[in-house]
Amino acid sequence: MTEVLLTVGTRKGLFIGRRRGDAWEFGAPRFHAQAVYSIAIDTRGPAPRLLVGGDSTHWGPSVFHSDDLGETWVEPTRPAVRFPEFTGASLERVWQLHPAGPEAPGVVYAGTEPAALFRSEDRGESFELVRALWEHPTRSQWVPGGGGEGLHTVLTDRRDARAVTVAVSTAGVFRTVDGGESWEPANKGVSAVYLPDPDPEFGQCVHKVTRDASDPDRLYLQNHWGVFRSDDGGDHWTDIGAGLPSDFGFAAVAHPRRGATAYVFPINADIDRVPAEHRCRVFRTRDAGASWQPLSRGLPEGDHYGTVLRDALCTDGADPAGIYFGNRNGEVFASADDGDSWTQLAAHLPDVLCVRAAVLTP
Repeated sequence: MTEVLLTVGTRKGLFIGRRRGDAWEFGAPRFHAQAVYSIAIDTRGPAPRLLVGGDSTHWGPSVFHSDDLGETWVEPTRPAVRFPEFTGASLERVWQLHPAGPEAPGVVYAGTEPAALFRSEDRGESFELVRALWEHPTRSQWVPGGGGEGLHTVLTDRRDARAVTVAVSTAGVFRTVDGGESWEPANKGVSAVYLPDPDPEFGQCVHKVTRDASDPDRLYLQNHWGVFRSDDGGDHWTDIGAGLPSDFGFAAVAHPRRGATAYVFPINADIDRVPAEHRCRVFRTRDAGASWQPLSRGLPEGDHYGTVLRDALCTDGADPAGIYFGNRNGEVFASADDGDSWTQLAAHLPDVLCVRAAVLTP
């Protein structure tokens, strides 16, 4: 019997669901009154490890981990993610937690606000600042956007543990091929219509980047206006937004096993942040962005206003893939057939900030 774990981070706690066969069960919320902005499910060890970036209005941000599927949690006595004194910075939020692949056992990355990358070698119990990115020559020109200045995307490369791609709000995409010793902008072709120079080297407001399942050099990017594809690991980007009702949005995710297949959730506009045309639809491409198909069977009909944030759309690694999303209405939806049909799993939750899923049994 296939068992799937679904974790939902909200403005007021973490909700964990498990599917055994076709039935879903959700437990009581964890981290009461904490905003959960980031979740990772690390399946590389003998038992899955859950990592959560929580944000308490009283105690501040922290990273917790659980090795029993969320029954109990550990918070290190020394903050797992902290800025060294020489930076003069303090942690405001952990936007991303990303376990590397088998090419880097035990390695987990954290993306933060202020925008920085941290690296752990003990599965997320302690992290060290990746100093070269923090000290990048362009950094003094990074400007916070409406959602702050956060490093929100981390992509590792199964072919090479030294290759890492990150994305930063209002700074763009940056890459390293030497394990973080040096970093280069990778934004050529990504437009920035809100800047005097619409094609800058950096400064793009990238919302999310995801990697193709079969071609690791193919990336998909959802920008603040614009959906793009790169076929060379980020050296060049091509606009693939034609066919979408709007090319503004936050979320993007690639199918976990099928190449040329990715999903986005279009939003009307930056000044009207509700679903495009007020309809609840995920859009899928099966030809690397040459065309897009709306997926709405089983989703709410009529006017709908539930915005999906950048980390609130995910897959579970199966094939057919489970696709999941949550919205700011507190609704969570799931598809067990690559997005062809949908079921509502939850309603009336707090504002959904992020979702993560994983298959626990084959």
